[in-house]
Amino acid sequence: MKLLRYGPAGAERPGLLDADGRIRDLSGVIDDVGGRALADLGWAAGLDVAALPVVDGAPRLGPCVAGTGKFICIGLNFADHAAEAGLEVPPEPVIFMKATSAIVGPNDDVVIPRGSTATDWEVELGVVIGKPAKHVSEGEALAHVVGYCVINDVSERDFQTKRAGQWTKGKSCDTFGPIGPWLVTRDEVPDPQDLGMWLTVNGERMQNGSSATMVYGVAHVVSYLSQFMTLHPGDIVSTGTPPGVGQGLKPPRYLKAGDVVELGITGLGAQRQSVRAEA
Repeated sequence: MKLLRYGPAGAERPGLLDADGRIRDLSGVIDDVGGRALADLGWAAGLDVAALPVVDGAPRLGPCVAGTGKFICIGLNFADHAAEAGLEVPPEPVIFMKATSAIVGPNDDVVIPRGSTATDWEVELGVVIGKPAKHVSEGEALAHVVGYCVINDVSERDFQTKRAGQWTKGKSCDTFGPIGPWLVTRDEVPDPQDLGMWLTVNGERMQNGSSATMVYGVAHVVSYLSQFMTLHPGDIVSTGTPPGVGQGLKPPRYLKAGDVVELGITGLGAQRQSVRAEA
């Protein structure tokens, strides 16, 4: 299934994308695409998609997961991205948190925050937890994943690296977490380590990679995180970006008002964001 949320910000309704690319309303089946519905997909068994109401028009798409408790990111998880940043591949996954208040819909504007001179892009594979995970083995890990989505891990590099402390401050500005367009359930993604990833800025291809080149794969990352914290249904893990970010260019290139960013992952859909400056 491709689960989604549609409607005005803060008033989204649950839905799914049918085989013909139409949005079907799920509000008569589940309250929202969030923790409770994702923890038990029993409601989807025998679901008659054709009987669900078709949503007219082209409504705004909201974040594909509601009520996320933890938004966890993995840093430097592609060797070639670490190299462009001038950093070594870490001996264990680098973990940092992104504020859940950064989460927006896949096509909502990205807002350059006040004082920013280095707002950057990062296409990433998002992993959505469906079953609580605590001290799970790598072999068990994927059974705790309900599905996958596209994430743009928007980053302010000066806030991240030049303002002391940890990376979170450069990752958590409002609008820095576009998620979606939909949550693709695990059964439709047979191998999360075989997905093409791409991103363009104003139509110019900047990132062109694959989840196959991750240093630490999805199963390892979920198992690893579960040794330090319990992962709950609706939690999101953003697993790192391939090379081609603005910081790695010579000279570096960062987003400016009026830019358009487009990105996608094979089988998971695409996003499109217009960039504007904070008022």
